[in-house]
Amino acid sequence: MRVLAIDTALAACSAAILDTEHGGIVASESLPMARGHAEALMPLLQRVMAAANIALSDIDRIAVTTGPGSFTGLRVGIAAARGIALAADKPAVGLSTLAAYAAPHMAADESFPVVAAIDARHGHVYLQVFSAGGRSFTAPRLATLGEAAQAAAASSASIVGSAAQSVAAALSAADPRPIVVETRPAPDIVWVARMGAVVPKSQSPPTPQYLRAPDAQPQHAAQLPRR
Repeated sequence: MRVLAIDTALAACSAAILDTEHGGIVASESLPMARGHAEALMPLLQRVMAAANIALSDIDRIAVTTGPGSFTGLRVGIAAARGIALAADKPAVGLSTLAAYAAPHMAADESFPVVAAIDARHGHVYLQVFSAGGRSFTAPRLATLGEAAQAAAASSASIVGSAAQSVAAALSAADPRPIVVETRPAPDIVWVARMGAVVPKSQSPPTPQYLRAPDAQPQHAAQLPRR
């Protein structure tokens, strides 16, 4: 299976091509950025496809992170994945950003839980806890830093994600120390591709997972009356 993976959910614009039958990852590129995903994504995809020396018709599946993450970034990646899937007549599947953070740690050692946390600003994080064995222990949710620290303290869990260091810092001196604290601005695109090869087609088409309302809200009081 050949999978085109896309991630624009957070502070990177990334793509990779996985060929499960011939050598794994055959091309990938990741550009750190907080803004500008819309302008960067299509040229990046063209470079990755050229490096892999394959055409869109050769792709079997498109995988994209669906959040939680940046509202704008999520829309850019999901729109691109769905557009490519439509043009190539191939399925597109969505992947949780939190699961993408947790995946390499669960693959390395399934005997410890993993707490995945993404900075949601204003003292909050997007949080999900994965139990030993890789199962989702809690559904993705918006939580305070204190709640995330309590979840991490419940067991000797690894803490990963863009807010990992903030969650670790919120632990009290009496709390169990985490096995691993890994702060990354975005998930590893290699693992987005690997997950994309195994998720069920029921996760198609991809839809955004926001978990909170946008900070920018329309000013209803300032709206002009309709004629």
